[in-house]
Amino acid sequence: MDDYPQWPNLATMMFQRARQWPDQPMLRGFRDGEWHGITWGQFALMAASAARRLRAAGVSAGDRVMIVSENRPDYPIIETALMAIRAVPVPTYTTNTVEDHKHILGDSGARVAFVSSAALALKVAAAGPLDLLISIDTFDATGVKTARWADFIGDTEDPADIIAEAAEILPTALACMIYTSGTGGSPKGVMLPHVAILSNCRGAYILTRQLNLHRETYLSFLPLSHSYEHTAGQFLFLSIGSEIVYARGVEYLAADMLTVRPTLMTMVPRVLEVIRSRIMSQVGRESALKQRLFNQAVAIGIKRIDKQRLTLAERLMDPILERLVRRKVRARFGGRLVAAISGGARLEPEVGRFYMAMGILLIQGYGQTEAGPIISANPPNDCRVDTVGRPLEGVELRIAEDGEILVRGDLVMHGYWGRPDETENAIRDGWLHTGDIGTLDADNYLRITDRKKDMIVLSGGENVSPARIEGMLIAEPPIAQAVVLGEGKSGLTALVVVAEGFDEVAVASAVSDVNKRLSVTERIRRHAVVPAFTIDNGLMTATQKIKRHLVRERHAEVLEKLGG
Repeated sequence: MDDYPQWPNLATMMFQRARQWPDQPMLRGFRDGEWHGITWGQFALMAASAARRLRAAGVSAGDRVMIVSENRPDYPIIETALMAIRAVPVPTYTTNTVEDHKHILGDSGARVAFVSSAALALKVAAAGPLDLLISIDTFDATGVKTARWADFIGDTEDPADIIAEAAEILPTALACMIYTSGTGGSPKGVMLPHVAILSNCRGAYILTRQLNLHRETYLSFLPLSHSYEHTAGQFLFLSIGSEIVYARGVEYLAADMLTVRPTLMTMVPRVLEVIRSRIMSQVGRESALKQRLFNQAVAIGIKRIDKQRLTLAERLMDPILERLVRRKVRARFGGRLVAAISGGARLEPEVGRFYMAMGILLIQGYGQTEAGPIISANPPNDCRVDTVGRPLEGVELRIAEDGEILVRGDLVMHGYWGRPDETENAIRDGWLHTGDIGTLDADNYLRITDRKKDMIVLSGGENVSPARIEGMLIAEPPIAQAVVLGEGKSGLTALVVVAEGFDEVAVASAVSDVNKRLSVTERIRRHAVVPAFTIDNGLMTATQKIKRHLVRERHAEVLEKLGG
């Protein structure tokens, strides 16, 4: 592929690629028991048709439109149609509660919503008010005007009019709004201009250019409402001509990898950890000889990663281990994987080294929604698994005196929707204050050493605000104090203090009641009752703020027993 083109906006990028590759496979999904695909040419017709129908339905430039759907071919069609008429997509998690939807609808001012199923339609309708609810599947919702998505994509007129209109959209125009939880607890709408996501795509392409990525098969399973998948797993890989295949869900991921045989995937550490754990469990049930061969394959692979010299015996054994061990591990991913990109949360170096030892190129990166979201990534020809790589081209990055990572460039958000004070605090003199602590080595590789903010990032990449959950816990009479932890873990753990007059049974009931009002991601998986946090025992400041890091250290043994 020639040098990465300079597009003015995302809609134009999508339509121009459709003009260039009209007959090339673009999107594939599973429905009615089989896989169905569409070409770039079909995509352009449907996106243009949807843009016209949306405008006829009253959607105007600047309108925010919520999207609540699992990953499927309709998703990029909806987003491109909205962007082409200058409306603003607001991707939202399907796991959100009615209260979560109500907050986002109220905060964003969205009066139109897309949903993929009848169940989601009922949930979003209950969160209203809405002027229009458009559902991909058949549904019935009372009290709101409804429409069928199929009625929006039936035109077969040439998309030239919509393409010409989209070409006038400036790079700095608002492309989409993605909600992420803030340290105060309520989700905030991150305003991303077209140039932020295009900058991410260009920088990521340049970094991975030596892979010669072109017409790849990309298997998408992370939620498109997450900024990581939204940029990397959608616009980046489409821009280089990949066919995107939407997995049926995490529960079918192993089977879908074997069927689709992807060449590219984005992953989160939790999934990589689960797959590795299953492999190790299976090896543990094998004969002593097979276990020895497996361990030897890992050991030699790690020596190669560390650029250590192999012995003559290891060099002779290596091709045998490649055939007997490593090739079988790669077959679990379909056998054609060129690279897997890990992001969304911290990847344990041990996990990364395992996959690299098996001959799977694992590229770890770093970012946040406020930066498009990709800030840095490892170059494929020199991956260092204990780092998050180098800043993308076009990204200015420096470490502040207190160790905080600061970022500047086209990738930075416009700000938080309706929150000028919080925007001003996050972006100062053009520099985005990430809230993460890190270091840069002599080769410009970035290491994340701590989080300045209290925001918890689970191993699956989900962002969770502990302050909001702690507030809900403390509001329960049996609970006097609470600290929610779980950074890098698969779920949340709460350390709670029993209020006077109550017991541990009452606390357990209170935690259960709070969980009923939380989304699946936010629910407390484990909890333990601990002594009060006080100024005298050093766990509170003079202004009555709990010292979270000290609480975690003081109760490390309790947390270890809980698995949190």
